[in-house]
Amino acid sequence: MHTDVVSAAILLILVLDPFGNIPLVVAALAGVPPRRHARIVLRECAFAYAILLGFMVGGRTFMQWLQLSDVALSIAGGIILFLIALRMVFPRPEGIFGKMVGGEPFLVPLAVPAIAGPSALATVMLMSSKDPADLPKWVLAVTIAMALTTVVLLASSRLQAALGERAVAAFGRLMGLVLTALAVQMLLNGVREFVHTLAR
Repeated sequence: MHTDVVSAAILLILVLDPFGNIPLVVAALAGVPPRRHARIVLRECAFAYAILLGFMVGGRTFMQWLQLSDVALSIAGGIILFLIALRMVFPRPEGIFGKMVGGEPFLVPLAVPAIAGPSALATVMLMSSKDPADLPKWVLAVTIAMALTTVVLLASSRLQAALGERAVAAFGRLMGLVLTALAVQMLLNGVREFVHTLAR
């Protein structure tokens, strides 16, 4: 498999944060009959996958329509990613994405913003806008990342029971730490490109 695909898939897995989303999935499905859990997770992951692909394919057109540059997207994506990563490292009682409304989740909060959140959307748009010719590679990377995310979230209840809440929380913080470094690098890349445009 191409190195770029593997690197992109790893980045997306960190951004999607399937292990960090385990407590959110468990909480969201707490009032839902267990027989429906797998169906709901599959549905929400399918929604998130479709949204990510939509932003990847139509990202360039969307950016041109709003007159946004790659530099602006890189800086904005880095800031959003950094803020979410901080909340992963220093979690709050209401969770990464705030308080949830009761009932069966539908699109919100699992598909959006838990899986296909602002950082994930910014990441896929940045991928496709920088190398439009390599779109099949980025689609493959998104598919790999979403497949792994789906497997982890399907086993969320069992994983939390087996590993314990502390282990899941610790792993989520570790992923948040790595994501913080990636966010800073994305932000620095955007600032560097902006400085270069001023120097021209």
